[in-house]
Amino acid sequence: MDRGIDRGKDLAAYRGKRHFDRTGEPSGGEESAGEMPRFVVQIHDASTLHFDFRLEVDGVLKSWSVPKGPSVDPHDKRLAMPTEDHPLEYRTFEGVIGEGEYGAGAVIVWDHGGYRPLARKKKGRSLSFGQALERGHASFWLHGSKLRGGYALTRFRSGESAGEREAWLLVKEDDDRAGRRPVPDPRRARSVLSGRTLKRVAADEER
Repeated sequence: MDRGIDRGKDLAAYRGKRHFDRTGEPSGGEESAGEMPRFVVQIHDASTLHFDFRLEVDGVLKSWSVPKGPSVDPHDKRLAMPTEDHPLEYRTFEGVIGEGEYGAGAVIVWDHGGYRPLARKKKGRSLSFGQALERGHASFWLHGSKLRGGYALTRFRSGESAGEREAWLLVKEDDDRAGRRPVPDPRRARSVLSGRTLKRVAADEER
């Protein structure tokens, strides 16, 4: 399978929503580098303040909006709403999406790192990570600066019925990296790349 062709199709929705002569967001084109796939968690101060959780899968970043942010407590079941695939370069995107553009507002990279897919089988056959996601359940181990250990994404609503959106849950596994620490206040949280808050990123952009 030619992933280059597939990647262009995967990013069609992303590119169709943006004007790249007006936004600093990447248009895409980077190839995956390294043996371990990457993940990123961004905080996005758009029309609603939320966290974006993204996993590198088959040459793109599969993306979910997580309103309350990923938790380290296995008792927390975080709503995760799928969004369009993003290009790999989005892992390091930090800045302000201009007023009038899709997703206008400040963005910081709250956490990033590599992740390891955890094996899943169907009728004795091993599934790829992409296939596991297509079937609605995938487990993985995060090696981030802030998030570590096992997590699972599970689809609980298909979005196939009229007026219904697809929806998932993001849940921490009960392992030695679990805890009861609260997710930081997103307005006070700092970027893992620059140490800046959303407010500082917005102020820097104005200058």
